[in-house]
Amino acid sequence: MPKWNAKKYSQSSSAQQKWAEELINKLSLTGQERILDIGCGDGKITAEIAGHLTNGYVLGIDNSEEMISFARENHPGIDFKVGDARKLNFDQEFDLVFSNAALHWVVDHLSVLKGIKNSLKSGGEVLLQMGGRGNAGEMLKIAEELMAGGKWSSFFKDFVSPFGFYGVEEYEKWLAQVGLKARRVELIPKDMVQQGKTGMFAWISTTWMPYIEKIPQNFQAEFINQLINEYLSRYPLDDKGLAHVQMIRLEVEANKE
Repeated sequence: MPKWNAKKYSQSSSAQQKWAEELINKLSLTGQERILDIGCGDGKITAEIAGHLTNGYVLGIDNSEEMISFARENHPGIDFKVGDARKLNFDQEFDLVFSNAALHWVVDHLSVLKGIKNSLKSGGEVLLQMGGRGNAGEMLKIAEELMAGGKWSSFFKDFVSPFGFYGVEEYEKWLAQVGLKARRVELIPKDMVQQGKTGMFAWISTTWMPYIEKIPQNFQAEFINQLINEYLSRYPLDDKGLAHVQMIRLEVEANKE
């Protein structure tokens, strides 16, 4: 499991926060709901959800102890706990299960969806967004080229991608398999904007840990800079000095009948 730097992530995750806010706006909350936020990270999205609940409850879970400690420290009064999305053990406790920018870190989504179904009350709803098929495809292609040749290849001999970037077909099948009714399953392109090389470095260094941690610490910055320079040689900064990375988000709306 990668080791997260919660403080740096909190400072470098504006795109994820924007996507979460767009997702929250799709909810029709009465303020009375019990909500489970899977992959809550630094807790700021869980706190935003809590702000919509006048007499409800939200629980944020994440498998990173660093993230949960940070969330508890920065959002007192909200419940957070360390938990594995593949091993949810709730029994019909929630009206809504929510997740943003987290579940692509899991390969086995069938076990996640089984746990989500068991966590929901009858009639409960699911709203998920995660990296989908083709997410950051151009950037990953360049990373794979670097990993395959030159000085970097020896560090990546046994590398296995930790990501589960899936599409509509798989998800519709899995939802039906666990007994959740799909209402909408959709791949949505998103333009991730970073503040030039500095923003890209912060994003990669805080969220690409499975790649970066394979490299000795004294070479990590060199690898990141080479990845950025190669990317920007193919996809240059715009006239405002901003970098653009094409992301693909998988959005899932479903319910338990």
